[in-house]
Amino acid sequence: MSPPLRIAITCFSTFGGSGMVATGIGLAMAERGHQVHFIAREPPVRLDRLPKGVSFHEVKESDYPALQRSGTYPIALASKMIEVATQEHLDVLHVHYAVPHATAAWMAREVLGDQGPRVVTTLHGTDTTLVGVHPSYLPMTRFSILKSDAVTTPSAFLRDATWSGFGIPDSFPIEVIANFVDTEAYAPARERSQLKAFFPDLGDDEPVLVHVSNFRPVKRITDVVAVFAEVHRQLPCRLVMVGDGPEREPAERMLRELGLSHRVAFPGKQERFVRVLAASDVFLLPSEQESFGLAALEALSCGVPVVASDVGGIPEVVRHGETGLLAPLGDVRAMAGHVLGLLRDPARWRAFSLRARADVVERFRQAPAIDRYESLYRRLAGGAPRR
Repeated sequence: MSPPLRIAITCFSTFGGSGMVATGIGLAMAERGHQVHFIAREPPVRLDRLPKGVSFHEVKESDYPALQRSGTYPIALASKMIEVATQEHLDVLHVHYAVPHATAAWMAREVLGDQGPRVVTTLHGTDTTLVGVHPSYLPMTRFSILKSDAVTTPSAFLRDATWSGFGIPDSFPIEVIANFVDTEAYAPARERSQLKAFFPDLGDDEPVLVHVSNFRPVKRITDVVAVFAEVHRQLPCRLVMVGDGPEREPAERMLRELGLSHRVAFPGKQERFVRVLAASDVFLLPSEQESFGLAALEALSCGVPVVASDVGGIPEVVRHGETGLLAPLGDVRAMAGHVLGLLRDPARWRAFSLRARADVVERFRQAPAIDRYESLYRRLAGGAPRR
């Protein structure tokens, strides 16, 4: 029997897919008997408990006046990585997002030398397609990727974008390990009472659309509102907007101008929203860019068809015409037409719902993805570092 691994994971603590995936990996590894250490500013959003085998290590920055606003977090993070690696004899350091986590991991390993942990970098999207390729960060991001012992992405789209965006030859190995979902937790459950908590006057057959995100500009939140408004014009419906962020205020203003505020609920950031998601009828994702689309995957696992932009890694998650429907970026009328086509044909909606659930169970279950990460960790822990 192979000995347990000692793994550290660093991710953002905010409401977003990368932190949720990273937390899922860590908790699953602990359930398999490995020692897992999370290193971050704050506990990740879904790390609401510390089960056996899981520890959290807080990264604290100096409050010295001269260092304020100087961007010292990567240095503080690297120092904490060195501390934990030395005390816990880490085998693997798995960082999620190149900037600044992979850079901090490289600094830590330079201090620790070859006796330090192997570094796995998982790229999630904007760290490479938006932030990482910015001239202010590109050289260091590229360097940090190349210095990792292993690099993974959740989609073939993001792997290819990484190769091309950073001028990295495709001979440099990047392993595609798709994001996953807990299919037992995210399961079909049409409990309308969950929705009546937001809309007490909701009719038994009145459809409800849903969107989940961090409300950043890339999510095109006003397009969500525009699609809803067009659908509602032809078929009365409701909308639940789970999450929060900079685009919430423009969306609320748009709804007031349309006179539709009373038909839309904004419950804010929710760590546990699966029951609301599962009770909804169609998930909207009109994003400008998605490297994968974890929120869409969670909806599909609940048997909720997805209507989304045909961009990035979304087509690898949503099978057009089978589990959901895709439309050109920004084509509100086409997306509204897709939604109406599903809502007006219950038999068709039911067929999409069943296929969505079956496809997720076949392709995106948690256990096979964790098997691949565990295999990768063991391969690195037992071999020489890649320089």
